Amino acid sequence: MPATTAFRRSLAVLAVLPLLALAACGYGSQAKEDHTAQIAAGAEKIDGLDSVRIGYFGNLTHATALVGRQEGIFQKELGGTKAEYATFNAGPSEIEALNSGSIDIGWIGPSPAVNGYMKSGGKNLRIIGGSASGGVKLVVNPKKIKSLDDVKGKDIATPQLGNTQDVAFLNWIAEQGWKVDAQSGTGDVSVVRTDNKITPDAYRSGSIDGAWVPEPTASKLVAEGAKVLLDEADLWPGKKFVITNIVVSQKFLKEHPQVVEAVLRGSVRTNAWINANPEKARDAANERLKADSGKALPAEVLDPAWKSIRVLDDPLAATLDAEADHAVEAGLLEEPDLAGIYDLRLLNKVLRAEGRPEADAAGLGAE
Repeated sequence: MPATTAFRRSLAVLAVLPLLALAACGYGSQAKEDHTAQIAAGAEKIDGLDSVRIGYFGNLTHATALVGRQEGIFQKELGGTKAEYATFNAGPSEIEALNSGSIDIGWIGPSPAVNGYMKSGGKNLRIIGGSASGGVKLVVNPKKIKSLDDVKGKDIATPQLGNTQDVAFLNWIAEQGWKVDAQSGTGDVSVVRTDNKITPDAYRSGSIDGAWVPEPTASKLVAEGAKVLLDEADLWPGKKFVITNIVVSQKFLKEHPQVVEAVLRGSVRTNAWINANPEKARDAANERLKADSGKALPAEVLDPAWKSIRVLDDPLAATLDAEADHAVEAGLLEEPDLAGIYDLRLLNKVLRAEGRPEADAAGLGAE
């Protein structure tokens, strides 16, 4: 699954594309708002702005947002400008919130970011930073599937038609020389589109033989007796591919660049803290999940899921380009024009100040 070179494509989307907007780790569409950020006494507002509204998913692939909020890192960087948060369960609702101005900045997967950019004609969002790589696995029933060749003829779940993992699995199937109709999921492998939250039940009942899914769903299946047959990271150069990005509304970016810079600085410093303190960060992420949803992940799910996710600042733009290309090749997406989807100027300013190498937009940066 090599990364492709950056491309320029005409804006055209098939009818299936609303489904592509579902995030890699999305479980629904309802947002839950929270306004409990603590501001230090005497802290000054950035640009005089009262608050910035930040969205993310309650999932480990959004570890930067979970930990940065839980540890107060974002609020520290924002000073007297209050960090207000909204948690989401799926990409469409977060993109809608960004477009409507209900949130200003969000952590989100590559498919909804691409679709949101395309549907607005490139006018509503920019990807301004990276957040996570990895955390996607092919897990299978070891009694039915003992090798990659055994996947042929089996029923394998993906989260939803056209989502990030669905496209990746279809691309892998094609690389094996097998044939599957992308929209119906029928062919040499039966691709069963199943919501992540019910995939463990489907596995338990025997209605699927395995799944190509993100964490923590993969580790939940392993807890049910499944085995990891393939880690998607092994298919990418350097074992890195984008699973979560940071996006901002273009209006907010233009009007409040210093606030955006502060959030990005918080993200970079959160990632540094996570990498320096992986166990404390894991526990902080789980505490935030419990606070947001009322339920923490058990250790047998949390530990392996956390280890498979890599937080980073680089948005891995070439891999997003490749993921879009795979959707085109699968027949789920007509060739998009992604020129300008990235604006990494503020991220690179922060990285330079931190003594870190700059990130590359792979030819897809804003002018």
